[in-house]
Order: sequence, then C-alpha cells, then structure tokens
Amino acid sequence: MNKIILITAGLSFFFLCSYISQKSVPPGVVPGLHLKVRQIAGNLQAPTAMVFPDKSSIWVTEQSGKIRVIKNGKLTGDAVLDLGSKLPKLNNGYEERGLLGIALHPLFKTNKKFYVFYSMPATGNYNHKDVVAEYKLIGTDKADPASERIILSADKPDGNHNGGCIQFGKDGYLYISFGDGGGQGDKHGEKGNGQNLNTWLGKILRVDVNADSGYRVPQDNPFIAKKAAKPEIWAYGFRNPYRFSFDRVSGKLFAGDVGQDTWEEVDIVERGGNYGWRLTEGVHCYNPSSGCDLSGIIMPIAEYNHREGVSVTGGYVYHGKLIPALKGRYLFADWTGPVFYLQKKGQVWERGKVILDNIPDNLKITGFGEDPDAELYMLTNPDTGPENKKGAIFKIVRPN
Repeated sequence: MNKIILITAGLSFFFLCSYISQKSVPPGVVPGLHLKVRQIAGNLQAPTAMVFPDKSSIWVTEQSGKIRVIKNGKLTGDAVLDLGSKLPKLNNGYEERGLLGIALHPLFKTNKKFYVFYSMPATGNYNHKDVVAEYKLIGTDKADPASERIILSADKPDGNHNGGCIQFGKDGYLYISFGDGGGQGDKHGEKGNGQNLNTWLGKILRVDVNADSGYRVPQDNPFIAKKAAKPEIWAYGFRNPYRFSFDRVSGKLFAGDVGQDTWEEVDIVERGGNYGWRLTEGVHCYNPSSGCDLSGIIMPIAEYNHREGVSVTGGYVYHGKLIPALKGRYLFADWTGPVFYLQKKGQVWERGKVILDNIPDNLKITGFGEDPDAELYMLTNPDTGPENKKGAIFKIVRPN
C-alpha cells in the first residue's frame, strides 16, 4: 500500500514538474529541435568560410591563408590560392586575424572571379590592415596569384573585431562586414566607431565591384549624399558582425553581432539602419549603462545572455529539402558550441535550442555554409587559434 502511494505520488510529482516546465518556458523561447550532422571533411587548419563553385567542389578558407578544395567529397592536397605570405604573423592560442571570408561573383561561372577578405601587416601606427580583394581562376580550382585586384582596405587599431564576412546580395552588390576596430567597449573617438558614420569600422558596407579599378558606390546607398559619412555604408552600429547571410527566398540580411560583456544578438539588417553599438548591447543600454537614447535604433530580433554562450556565429535561413522541421527557420550558433534556431511568430522571433547527434564535444563553431540545394554546413575548429589542423566541416541532416 505504501509503495503504491509512493509510486502515485512520484508520478504526480513527475507530471507536475513536466507541467511547470512547459508553463515556465520564457516568452520567445520554443522547444528544442533534434538534428544530426555528418562530417564531410577533416584535417582543415582553422576553417573560416566556404563556397560552392560547382556541384563537385567545395572551397574552404583556412584562417592561416589557404583556400582548400574538397572534390567529390574528399579533401585534396591542392589549394586554390595561398595567401599565407600576405598575412601578418598570426598568434598561437587565440587570434581573430587571417583569411576570414570568401564570396563568388554572381557571374562566376563565366567570369571566374571571386573575392576574399584577409588581414595584412599594418602601415603606420595600426595593428593591421583588413583587405577585400578580387582574384580570377586560370584553371579548375586554381587561381592566378597575379590577378589580385584590391577592392578596398581598412586600417585596424587592434587585432580583434575584424568582421570579415563578404556576401553578394540579390542586387549583385558585394556586402562587407567590418568590426568596430577592436579593444573593449569601442573606445574610439568621442562616441565610438560603431556610431561614427565617417569610418567603415563597425559597419556593413555595400559596393559595386564591377569597376575597372576598386569599386563603385551604388547610387541608392543610404548615406551617399550625407556629408561626413562614408558613402559605402549600408548599415551601422555594430560591434563585430562576424557572420551574416541573405535569406535566399526573402532576400533579408541576417547578421550575428558579437556582444561585449553580457549579450549576443541577431539582427535583420535594413538599409541605413542603426543597430545601437556602443549605446546598446542587445536591447540593453551599454554606454551609458542606463538612460541611453534609443530613438532611431533598430533592436535585434533575438538576443541571449552569456550564461548560454560568449560569441554569436551567424548562420542561414533554411530552405533545403532534407529537414522539413527546419524549413524557414534561421539556424545559428555560439562559437563555444551551442546551436539555436529562430522562427517568426507574428511580430516576435522565438528562439529554440538545437541538439545535434554525431557532433564531437568542445568544438568551436567558426561559420556556416549553404550549398546550391540550400542545405547547410557547419565549420568547426577544436581550438581557439589558427594553428590547429584538426578543423572539420559537418553537413546538417535529419536524424534517423
């Protein structure tokens, strides 16, 4: 009799806890999603970005300078290009400089042009210079080093917060992310680089690379007619928009902006938008710590506290066919390993956790990729620096 009472009481407690758990899910947070990954390449040296030049090839940028080739599912010993000699001496242990981004020209199949974002040694009293450059193929998976054409470059006072993401929009223009210049708290000038329209730092830029030299500024860029503003700026108020992407269906630009002390955020980036840094971190006042003027600032669609991670890695809205449960949802991660998704409900973006089968423990998630079929990939590094050669790429698939 006592045993039955105890079992009944235990079951009642279990159902009560389950009910409380369901009822206590915070607003904007949704149940977890169970997915799986399949490794498609290993032995990469700190992979940072990837593109798909054709159906049989994947190009992967390594932070240390090489663009590696995965051919028919196997990592080859070849490099499309080796920029290692152009980079500054990279630190072991932790480093944010290096070869960070790659993008294929919208007419790549015919003009064979692609673009990279890399760091080079400084000139003057700067830590380094970040460069966006164009290269051209001379053969299958082989670029001509002499074909380099510098699109633009920016001097950086510190080694961190480089942004480094480059993507072409549906409009055919190249979008480029720059961090705020580095250091802590954007202590650059009177109001920080993020809020200063007279610098590229802390911005997402938009340029037309179809020029004989350098670039052209699109005539519909938001600040082209504003005095004391850089005309290349598309949006501002960022700390370190390390990874962004375009939703291939809606065309919207989703960016993960790395936070300072407490909050990581995801933004939908609009023409001329101000995303708050250093006035705000997430939806919270940062400098000043209270009473900041929020007028004109576009708030993030989602944020999470440093109890859950420390550095957001922006991802993609999923439009593939392998994972129906992920359709139309934005998949992203924290650099330290947690993976999340966002789904829109009315005017609110709800956030849920993603559980991945087959993923090794303690990996750093350094980026995402989207193939021509709209399937998604995750780039990982088991270390915090560029010297580790055990990086890997995983394809995200439906669990069995």
